[in-house]
Amino acid sequence: MKFFIDTANLDQIREAQSLGVLDGVTTNPSLMAKEGITGEKNIIQHYFDICEIVDGDVSAEVISLDFNGMVKEGKILAALHPQIVVKIPMIEDGVKALKYFYDEGIKTNCTLIFSAGQALLAAKAGATYMSPFIGRLDDISTDGLSLIQEIRDIYDNYGFETQILAASVRHTMHIIECAKIGADVMTGPLSSIKGLLKHPLTDIGLAKFLEDYKKGN
Repeated sequence: MKFFIDTANLDQIREAQSLGVLDGVTTNPSLMAKEGITGEKNIIQHYFDICEIVDGDVSAEVISLDFNGMVKEGKILAALHPQIVVKIPMIEDGVKALKYFYDEGIKTNCTLIFSAGQALLAAKAGATYMSPFIGRLDDISTDGLSLIQEIRDIYDNYGFETQILAASVRHTMHIIECAKIGADVMTGPLSSIKGLLKHPLTDIGLAKFLEDYKKGN
């Protein structure tokens, strides 16, 4: 399972990278704005800065809603750095853009997936990654993890190569459950990744080891 961090905060990305388990980064316009990154030139530079920190794929989102606009933006983003993955919304023109970029050999991440049908279209169009937003489904009393399972079953039935990128991960148990189901990738905040480190018995055991060591000195 690949671990992506979902942020535009460079310090958090560096910290995640330093753990040695980070495989990539996802971002979006909202996360950019949260860090005070606005304006096309600044956003482009920020994507480049992220690519210089991590070794893996970095999703960079288009903001156009029409095919021609997506293609134009996507080409600019893809040319920025070899690690860039063009992030495309799940709308009709987005599906067309996914197919276009697939034919051009440009990696894509189809975002804002909330149904198995949308996931099927993304795979048929050749998306590299497909991002179901499990946390947002949970927010409206719908089981986001069940969607991951549905998509896993469908993709396995037909051998689709599109990777299931579990997005809107909110906490550590989301990661564990996605791993059990077989999601290819998860993306979430640094806190959810670092949460995997924690267990009270680890802390108790370590304290006991140190206590016993001091007794012998």
